[in-house]
Amino acid sequence: MKVLNINQFPLIRNRFDAQCFNFVRYLSQNNSDDYQFLQKSNMPTYYFQKSLPRLPIPKIEKTLERYLAAQRPLLSDEEYKFTEAACTKFVKSGGWELQAMIKEKDKVNKHTSYISEPWSTIYLKDRSPLPVNYNPLLLMKHDTRPEYNDQAIRASNVIISSMRFMKSLNDQILVPEIFHMDASKTDTDAFRSKIMKFPSFIATYAAYFYKAYPLDMVQYQGLFAATRIPKRDKDVIERFKNVKHVLIMKDGHFYAVEVLDENGNIRNPEFIYSQIKYLMSMNVPENEDPIAALTTQNRRLWAAARNHLVSISSKNADSMKLIDSALFCLNLDNTTLNENDPVPTIRSFLFDECKNRWYDKSLSVIVDKSGTTGINFEHSWGDGVCVLRYFNEIYKDMQNKPFVTPKTEYVQGVESSVRMIKFDIDAQAKSDIDAALTAHKEVINSIDMNFLKYSKLNKVQCKKYKVSPDSIMQLSFQLGYFKQYRKFVATYESCSTSAFRHGRTETMRPCTSETKAFIEAIEGKNRPSNKELREMIDRCSTKHFKLTKEAAMAQGFDRHLFALKTAAERIRIIDDFDLFKDPAYTRINQNILSTSTLTSNGLLAGGFGPVVKNGYGIGYNISDELLGCVVSNYKSETNGKEYVDLLEQSYDDLLNVIQAK
Repeated sequence: MKVLNINQFPLIRNRFDAQCFNFVRYLSQNNSDDYQFLQKSNMPTYYFQKSLPRLPIPKIEKTLERYLAAQRPLLSDEEYKFTEAACTKFVKSGGWELQAMIKEKDKVNKHTSYISEPWSTIYLKDRSPLPVNYNPLLLMKHDTRPEYNDQAIRASNVIISSMRFMKSLNDQILVPEIFHMDASKTDTDAFRSKIMKFPSFIATYAAYFYKAYPLDMVQYQGLFAATRIPKRDKDVIERFKNVKHVLIMKDGHFYAVEVLDENGNIRNPEFIYSQIKYLMSMNVPENEDPIAALTTQNRRLWAAARNHLVSISSKNADSMKLIDSALFCLNLDNTTLNENDPVPTIRSFLFDECKNRWYDKSLSVIVDKSGTTGINFEHSWGDGVCVLRYFNEIYKDMQNKPFVTPKTEYVQGVESSVRMIKFDIDAQAKSDIDAALTAHKEVINSIDMNFLKYSKLNKVQCKKYKVSPDSIMQLSFQLGYFKQYRKFVATYESCSTSAFRHGRTETMRPCTSETKAFIEAIEGKNRPSNKELREMIDRCSTKHFKLTKEAAMAQGFDRHLFALKTAAERIRIIDDFDLFKDPAYTRINQNILSTSTLTSNGLLAGGFGPVVKNGYGIGYNISDELLGCVVSNYKSETNGKEYVDLLEQSYDDLLNVIQAK
């Protein structure tokens, strides 16, 4: 039999060679470790978990001492005497029993921390809606190359980088999370190899010797394929395995898009890009019955509405499971960023009209038409440290190693991997959706938001003038509020306790006797010299550093008092304690100024809603270029624009002092 020589037919040969090349390229790229994994750490991701120290339970005396110090600038002499007496009485009668209870419970739950379960419960039991009240936002800087900010390119790279992060995490080759005093010496394979010579149950203490501080990573397990499920009295977190699809939302519609193949590998870049382009080309009219609106409701109302929706048909139950189990949610928005006025985008990404968000998903990534990218996440399962690591990694990956480029071509055959998720809607479900739309619109219309960029002072200059950037920011928040209301109020600054096993957060109280003394001095009639004011600023910074260190070492007072109060409630003796009935205790837990910062080279802005009606939610950022903050408030209660203007004046006042010779 004569064998066909393909070289005799140039056209056939060229087409055959091209197809072989593309097939080989597809296999090599799709299955290579360089594509499938974002990192390949020589140390297992959870290597330090066994040896992380347990979250300490502070001594009652120290907790009450710190509590009274935080109350001192907020209370009159008479109020302070009452609070001091309540603390003394607490020590002498019953407080020790509560302390013994939480210690005993901690002793039999050595796998976790004493605060983990009650802190998670307080999130899951609260019936308040998630947007405005809980879900925060991180807004990412644009790609430095404008052509990579095309919505389809950006969204495709978000998916690929997220999957590379997830697969590295799942295969335990994501570099362990460590706080490095000198990253050049300890953020290396050589350092990790050295530490791995120590057994895992003492590895953390070996790292301490080199001034490297491993952090708890248990929250990372909640990033992907997880969601919060509304229940009547207490929600639950559900996590799923062997999931291959992401949830994409566009114009209020849901799509299950399979981004992993049957072997769990990330589909090649051309395929994922084509999935996005195909979905965007479908041109489906905006959903007239946006079920997503239900996730903005009071949790009890949403639980009832969800139960009804699922009961309508088996199709609805299957559709809901596709949403719940998705690896994460990608929201494609029709808005664009105005760089001169980012507030509309921040508002939209934080709590939009709710037709194109599923606020219950652990992780939602939003990409608008200008390529602006943000992360909106459900807060009960985890805190900023975990989400910021993910944020930083995908930002760097998309900036340094984008797999989808302006030259990426569309390929055929993706249609079957993009499936619209549909629901049957009856009159009751429609009524529930309409009610949710109306209620949420009323809430977001009541919220004001203002943005401040202060370029006269930044992180570099703060170091030049030998002042703490975070202390300066917090001092300005106090000064701005005093200018507006002539008083001092409860202030919250979040501090991570992830240096401990299952640590979450502790409250740092920036309103101190030192800040009060400085503000009364600089705002008083007999203003001291700049030299004297600078000395007062230094005292504020010293106190701020001390409180921050105590909080990071789990030696604040808020979480401990919360645990003691929870123990008293559990055995129904809460009314026995004047400490918890004291109006001052209630007031200090109504945080008028709620502040939080996350530092990242990729962060454009961060924001969240006010935690009390008459307060401000302040997300702030300290960079090498500027000091910035996003301030939210309820229009009927406070004047956010006035506060931000006074905040700018406060920056000027502080700058004048620290610049003076």
